[in-house]
Amino acid sequence: MLGKKSRMAAFGIVAVGACAVLTACAPVKMGAAATVGNQRITLSSLDTEVSSLKAAAAPYGSQAPVTQSQMPDSVLSWMIRFAVRDQTAATAGITVTQSQVQQAIAEISEEAQQAAADGELPSGGVNALLVYNGIPPNLLNDLGRYQAQEIALVEKNNGGKIPTSQTAITDAEAQVSKADCQASKGLNIQVSPQFGRLNYSQFTVVAGPETLSRPGGPASPASTSGATPAC
Repeated sequence: MLGKKSRMAAFGIVAVGACAVLTACAPVKMGAAATVGNQRITLSSLDTEVSSLKAAAAPYGSQAPVTQSQMPDSVLSWMIRFAVRDQTAATAGITVTQSQVQQAIAEISEEAQQAAADGELPSGGVNALLVYNGIPPNLLNDLGRYQAQEIALVEKNNGGKIPTSQTAITDAEAQVSKADCQASKGLNIQVSPQFGRLNYSQFTVVAGPETLSRPGGPASPASTSGATPAC
């Protein structure tokens, strides 16, 4: 069975990366930052979570890889991922208990401590890990559920066990990614143009097309990579 650090690293929780800075324009729906199936991610809920992340990131200053201008799209990306994973789990007939969620959170916390010991994160435990991944502390339970669902999906696809070989781990990651992709196809995900669009390859909110001309010529076309589910 995978050790905690290798398991967490395999499932991508500690990968640090900042999202693109997004352009601003009119929202698709009044008061909605995005819709995922029947779920509306409201502007007010997004604002609350961004404020939580800003407060948690303040002690780290410029060390934090996600800047304040990037926080709205980073937080929105995670909120969309959580909603998609809920659908993936439901489709697979998986319901995780709060005990499983707490176990996942404990493992995430241990991974954060190990990452700090290895110099990959500053001290600060799980809060540092959250800040460095652009996740508000308020959403720790959502992250625990997301992780517990992934572990349950992997176990279901692997005869009730966590894989141990690198090949099996890679296959398990691919299976979960495909399941998430398939779940997203039926959710009709819409992101307000105020924040951009969804890149389905990583469920990341990225810049949408620019609508204003620039001096000297037309606006540069935005990338269309990941514009639709590739499954």
